[in-house]
Amino acid sequence: MLFENLNLITPIKKALETEGYVEATPIQEAAIPSILSGKDFLGCAQTGTGKTAAFAIPILQILCGKQKVIKGPKNIKALILAPTRELAIQIGESFDAYGKHMNLTSAVIFGGVSQKKQTDALKGGVDILIATTGRLLDLMQQKFISIHHVEMFVLDEADRMLDMGFLRDVKKVIAQLPKIRQTMLFSATMPPEISKLVDSILVNPVKVAVTPVSSTIEIIEQSVYFVDKKDKKPLLIHLLQDKSIVSALVFSRTKHGANKITKDLNNSGIEAQAIHGNKSQSARQLALNNFKAGITRVLVATDIAARGIDVDELSHVINFDLPNIPETYVHRIGRTGRAGLGGVAISFCDAEEKDFLKDIQKVIAKSIPVIEDHPYPASNLPIVVTKDNTKKVSTGKSGANGYARRNERNQSGRQQPRNARAAR
Repeated sequence: MLFENLNLITPIKKALETEGYVEATPIQEAAIPSILSGKDFLGCAQTGTGKTAAFAIPILQILCGKQKVIKGPKNIKALILAPTRELAIQIGESFDAYGKHMNLTSAVIFGGVSQKKQTDALKGGVDILIATTGRLLDLMQQKFISIHHVEMFVLDEADRMLDMGFLRDVKKVIAQLPKIRQTMLFSATMPPEISKLVDSILVNPVKVAVTPVSSTIEIIEQSVYFVDKKDKKPLLIHLLQDKSIVSALVFSRTKHGANKITKDLNNSGIEAQAIHGNKSQSARQLALNNFKAGITRVLVATDIAARGIDVDELSHVINFDLPNIPETYVHRIGRTGRAGLGGVAISFCDAEEKDFLKDIQKVIAKSIPVIEDHPYPASNLPIVVTKDNTKKVSTGKSGANGYARRNERNQSGRQQPRNARAAR
């Protein structure tokens, strides 16, 4: 559906035209009319499906229609809770972009930085507040913020809130909200704890599921390399020497691991930066901005820090460490293949991660092709039966050029590489 058919007001239409928005995504098509009608909304949607616009646009339109000339400080009318600083900032940028032709004010607050600039922004009052839970509760306790007049509440990425241990703080915030309000909750997955929360805070919500978590985007070319743990870094460096990998988001299981990977890549002449919870807010934002601008070719991230990263035309996602939660794999690789563009998802799998791989394939309901022909094969490589029925152990000698040729064949729609087999 086209945005022009969603009964949006002129200021929003004008802003969307400037942003180049023409056709609404499925979550936007479902959410915008429902939220505009005043209904609670439950959206099961992954990062990259356009869910920020799905709630920001109708919130702006509703608040614009309720604007009055009121003397004194404004009361917060819409509250959006986000799990990470990066996502909160991005949501704030979206509200600024869609509401640029309106007389509505917004502010973004998050921890890890001095609160002064944030409290100064709040003093005059704001219509819309985007916040992380820790800083919000802190400023509420200091009496800088009151949420007693909130009319619209959004809980974004609720499952990540749960993963990060923020659910108790979320409930503290909800307890301070007015009982009568419009509530929207978005989550990529629906674990039992989130389902209970949904039942307790949403009233007869419109429920929409977009791109179920058990599926992966078909246009993403997936592959897995069996490799010993000690050889993962040499293999990563080997692959990144291929200049056809324009940009790569590399996932590490730990913050320490992300730092080590980044150091090794830089020592090898590959420009890389790390983003994780131990980095300062300014360092994280700089790394993200450099990656988006193409200044940095490789961004190494942990799952929590990467949630909310939205980079157009990201060519590759590389799972340096396989996640132990299958749904996390789906979220990771979903950061490429956006807006109908192709993308490549590469995973490294050592002996300790084979069970993780099995779980992932069970959830996505497909086998991920194994690339055997590479310079760092695992020491326990399986026996391969050749065409003449003889048996040999694959040693892998193709190098980066062979990888590039396979990439070209796949992108042109031809058959999968002959040395790829289904992972078992």
